[in-house]
Amino acid sequence: QRLHSCPDLVSFMVELKTVLEIALKNTQDLCIPRPPEYYSCLVRDLEILGWNKVAYVDNGLGTIKLKAEDSCGRQHLITLKLNAKYPAEPPDCLVDFPVQFAISWMPQNSLIDIYNQFLAVLESLKDFWDAMDEIDGKTWVLEPENPTRGATTRRIAIGNNVSVNIEVDPRHPNMLPECYFLGADHVVNPLRIKLNNNMHLWDPEIGLLQNLKDLLEIDFPSRAVIEKSDFAKDCGICYAYRLDGTTPDQVCDDPRCGQPFHQTCLYEWLQGLPSSRQSFNVIFGECPYCNKVRKSNENE
Repeated sequence: QRLHSCPDLVSFMVELKTVLEIALKNTQDLCIPRPPEYYSCLVRDLEILGWNKVAYVDNGLGTIKLKAEDSCGRQHLITLKLNAKYPAEPPDCLVDFPVQFAISWMPQNSLIDIYNQFLAVLESLKDFWDAMDEIDGKTWVLEPENPTRGATTRRIAIGNNVSVNIEVDPRHPNMLPECYFLGADHVVNPLRIKLNNNMHLWDPEIGLLQNLKDLLEIDFPSRAVIEKSDFAKDCGICYAYRLDGTTPDQVCDDPRCGQPFHQTCLYEWLQGLPSSRQSFNVIFGECPYCNKVRKSNENE
């Protein structure tokens, strides 16, 4: 209809260009036919690798997912996206690893070479996944809610509105991780002191979780005897526990209050108080519950 109503050739061409651009945006990528040798080479490589290692193949034989099990029985996938020049050019490889996965490839290589490199990296990350699995299985992890194999951080509950965020080096998982405590000052300051005083006691031979217990001189809440709701309290402003993927990580410093808040909720609350004052990106104001002066950082 738009093309029929054009008064002249120039406006017709402008409208035609617009219509074609919209059509192309709404059209999925056209399936470019691949040469016959691509398919014969790929099928041969899959047969050599073994079909039992294939988890998925798309209709055009352009995307393949291979499955593998590491020595501890964990299941892993690698997604291969092949272009029409395979095997002269390597496929793009997508994995859920905490480290970069860069394959070594020559034109004479095949899928089995990628698969063997995949297995080698799996075994090199065994100690890292062992450590993270122990934390996930024996403590209450507040964040991430459903950690991927590539996730290197865990926020572990210590007690009511008190937690520690750890960043583990996947290449050296049995070394002391970066630790950041979340909670009221009167609770987390003693933990910081213990960590600093006991740092020299870290023993790479006894595992990540046990080392954290020894250095902090605590027992983390056990999944076997304590429910998550016992220490995962809702935000005192929005009355929700999870907000845009985050959990309450700010706590009133008054021991008689200890109310938790989402950082964004607290910052917005303090911004709206006439009595609040701001210094750069840090705002100071009263706790909504006990009127104790506290601060919130916009970028915390």
